[in-house]
Amino acid sequence: MRTLRLTSFTLTSALGHGLKPTLSALRAQRTGLMHKHWETVDLDTCIGEVAGVDDFAVRKDLQYFDCRNNRLAQMAMEADGFAEAVRAAITRHGKRRVAVFLGTSTSGILSTEIAYRHRDAQGRLPASHNYSHTHNSYSVANFVRHYFDLEGPAFVVSTACSSSAKVFGSAQRMIEAGLIDAAIVGGVDSLCLTTLYGFNSLQLVSPNACRPFDTNRDGISIGEAAAFALVEDGAGAQPGDIVMSGIGESSDAYHMSSPHPEGLGARLAMQAALDMAGLKQEDIDYINLHGTSTPSNDAAEDKGVFALFGKHTPCSSTKGHTGHTLGAAGGAEAVICALALQNDFAPGGVNTQDIDPALQCQYLLANLDKPMRHALSNSFGFGGSNCSLILSKVAA
Repeated sequence: MRTLRLTSFTLTSALGHGLKPTLSALRAQRTGLMHKHWETVDLDTCIGEVAGVDDFAVRKDLQYFDCRNNRLAQMAMEADGFAEAVRAAITRHGKRRVAVFLGTSTSGILSTEIAYRHRDAQGRLPASHNYSHTHNSYSVANFVRHYFDLEGPAFVVSTACSSSAKVFGSAQRMIEAGLIDAAIVGGVDSLCLTTLYGFNSLQLVSPNACRPFDTNRDGISIGEAAAFALVEDGAGAQPGDIVMSGIGESSDAYHMSSPHPEGLGARLAMQAALDMAGLKQEDIDYINLHGTSTPSNDAAEDKGVFALFGKHTPCSSTKGHTGHTLGAAGGAEAVICALALQNDFAPGGVNTQDIDPALQCQYLLANLDKPMRHALSNSFGFGGSNCSLILSKVAA
């Protein structure tokens, strides 16, 4: 199995625009979740909104892609030198050998929500509404492909919360098969009313900033984010580089919206990632939990993690920082793991005060400074679509 080198990566979320403010917020254990009314939301909840998206302009030649989701994507791509790194890879490999594999769940659905507010007397949507380039799930991959004038493979994975973790596997398989030399992977999901009210109808939205693994946890806080990584064959990785060394996927199909109560699908995915990376449980220095802050998710994931790792491996959920960014969560938390590896610290969870005594993992309430070599990131979606990534720092 070939490792993937993360040549460049970036993250924009409620914590800030780019890696520097993200790292600063993680170090300070600062949350990006706030009580606020977004659009016409009258729910009593906290959200993780990215500042400045409404005022950001999509590139003029790509205006037909204009929607909140693609604005957020472009904001992220233009941070941390990511766009420059992609263009350098295109120069090395050619535009047909660089792919785009992204994850999303709701894509640009807000554009259709807005269009519905402006229906005419016969109920017709405005002629200006461009579904295929905004709301369509493929829109964000198509936008990124056009942004860089690429001609390689491009598709979107939409498996709910595991979407932008699974794309790393897509890239690894295509690079190993010799079909491409590099890929832009990650995910983008932006705020929309369908998501907020939909999760509320399932009684999964908390009125408070979410508090994973807390005794009194009572639901999720929804956020938005765009996370990208440029990945290439890991054979040329140098000491200090970050590589994806393992990925594990499973589909337990236990229930449409609830995890297997014993965390069996989660355990299968984590074990498969360890096997691919050739690592043992004790090699993992930190686990970024899926940790949504719902009673059933945290309990099920805890059982799966404890069955493999016991109490020895530090873990936390960073959804208390960013909110649950849905289809972007896997990519966002992979980037957070990469930052943790680069800076030798395991981030403590925020908002959690009293860890549920029924949960057995070593859950961090404060940052833990320690040498870091391997981090595991969990992303588990509706319907039992599970993915675990292992990111590693190449040793000197």
